[in-house]
Amino acid sequence: MNKFYYYVALLAIAWGVNLSAQAQKRLTLDLSRTISLANDSSLESFRTQNMYLSGYWQYRTYRANRLPSLTLDMTPAQYNRDITKRYDSGQNLDVYRRQQSYYAYGGLSVRQNLDLTGGTFYLESNLAYMRNFGDNRTTQFTSVPIRIGYSQSLVGYNSFQWERKIEPLKYERVKKEFLYNVEKVSETATTYFFSLAMAQAEYKLARENLSSTDTLYRIGEQRHRIAAISQADLLTLKLDRVNAQNTLQNRASDLKRAMFSLASFLNLDKDTQIELELPSHSQSVEIPVDEAILWGRSNNPQLLELKQNILEAERSVDKTKKEARFNASVNASIGFNQVADNFGDVYHKPMQQDLIAVSVSVPLLDWGVRKGKYNMARNNLNVVKISSRQNEINIEEEVIMTVSDFNIQQQLIASAEEALDLSILAYNETKQRFIIGKADISSLTLSLNRQQQAQRNYISALQNYWLNYYKIRRLTLFDFATNLSLSDRFDFNGGHIIR
Repeated sequence: MNKFYYYVALLAIAWGVNLSAQAQKRLTLDLSRTISLANDSSLESFRTQNMYLSGYWQYRTYRANRLPSLTLDMTPAQYNRDITKRYDSGQNLDVYRRQQSYYAYGGLSVRQNLDLTGGTFYLESNLAYMRNFGDNRTTQFTSVPIRIGYSQSLVGYNSFQWERKIEPLKYERVKKEFLYNVEKVSETATTYFFSLAMAQAEYKLARENLSSTDTLYRIGEQRHRIAAISQADLLTLKLDRVNAQNTLQNRASDLKRAMFSLASFLNLDKDTQIELELPSHSQSVEIPVDEAILWGRSNNPQLLELKQNILEAERSVDKTKKEARFNASVNASIGFNQVADNFGDVYHKPMQQDLIAVSVSVPLLDWGVRKGKYNMARNNLNVVKISSRQNEINIEEEVIMTVSDFNIQQQLIASAEEALDLSILAYNETKQRFIIGKADISSLTLSLNRQQQAQRNYISALQNYWLNYYKIRRLTLFDFATNLSLSDRFDFNGGHIIR
C-alpha cells in the first residue's frame, strides 16, 4: 500500500512539473525578430506612434485653417424683464422704466484667411427678431440678406505668412522624428538583446566551467593518490570547483534578470523563456563619410528642429518690430439690410449697407517697452543661430565618429571571431595536456580565462557593430546596406503608420 501512495506521489510531482514547464512560454529570437517585436509591441513604440499622431493632427489643423470656414451663430431665445434707466427727451431727464422683451437671432458666416496679406474675407447673412411687451407692444424683424467684407492690418504682423513657413517644416520634422525614434527603439532593443546574449554566454561558460572543474578535481584526486600532484594542487582544484559553483549561481541570477528586462521591454509575459540566436555581421558595408553627412543634413530631425527654431525666432523679431511702430487696420464691407414689422417684408426691397473703417494706433510714450521687446527678440535670434550652428557641428561630428567606428568594427569582429576559435582550441589542448600530466594548474586556469575573455570580446564586438549600424540609420535615416531612404518604407497618409 505504501508503494502505491509512493507511485501516486511521483506521478503527481511529474504532472506538476510538466504543467509548470508548459506554463512558461518559450521563445527563440534573433536580432531582427527582436527589433521587429520592439517596434510593434513595446510601450516605447506606442509612445512614438502617439507622438507622431499628435504632430499629424496639429498639421491637419493648420491645413484646415487655410480652408473656408462656415459658422452658424444663434441666440434662439433671450427673455428680459427688468427696470432700466432711460432718457426722457420730453422732460429732459433720466427715468426708470419697466422693460419686458423677447429677442432671437441667427446668422451664417463664411470666412477665408488670405496668407499673402494676412487679411480675412468674409460673407455674412443674419436674421433677428425682437418683441416688446407692456403698454407699447411692438414686433420687429431685421435682416442682413448678404454682406461681403474684408479686414486687413495695414502695417501689422502677418501670422498667416509665418505659419505657412513654419508648419510644413514642423510636420516634416515630426515625420522624420518618428523614423528617428523607431531607430532609437531598435538601438535599445539591440542593447537588451546583447545584454541577454552576454548573460546566456556567461551562464553557459559557467556551467561548462563547473563541469570541467568537477572532472579535473576527480582526476586530481586520482593523481594525488599516486603522488602525481601535491596536496596544494589538489586543494587548488577543489577551490576552483567551489568557485565555479558560486559563479554559476551568480550567472543564473544575471541571466534571469537580463531575460526579464528584455521580456518587459518587448511587452511579453514575464515568465517567457527566451533563447537567443546570435547574429553574424552582415556583408561588408563600407559607408562613405561624406555621403553619411549629406543624408544626415537632409534627414536628421534634430537639424530640422534647428531650422524651425531659427524661423520661430525670426518670427518673434518680425512681430516685435512691427508692434513697436504704429498700428493701422482697415475693415470694409458692402451689403444689404432691412427692418420690418412682419417676416414677409423683412426681405422686401432691402437697403444698401456700406461700411469703411480705418483705425490707427500710435504709441506716443511707453518708456521703451516695445523697443526693449524688439531688442530682446533680436538678441535671442542671434543666440539661436549660434546655438544651432554649434549643434549642427556636434551632430555632424557624431555622424563622422559613428561611421568611423562602424567601419573599424567590421575588422574587429573578424579578429574577435578568430581569437575565440583559437582560445577554444588552446584550452582544449591545455586541458588534455593537464590530464596526462604535461601542464600545470596555472596554465590551465590561464587558458580558461583567455577562452572566457575571447567569448566576451566576440559578443561585445557584435554588439558594437549592430549598435553603430542602427545609430547610423538613426542619425541619417538612410539604410546603407540596401541603399534606401527609411522614409520610403513608411506611409503617413491618413495618420496611419504602415510598415
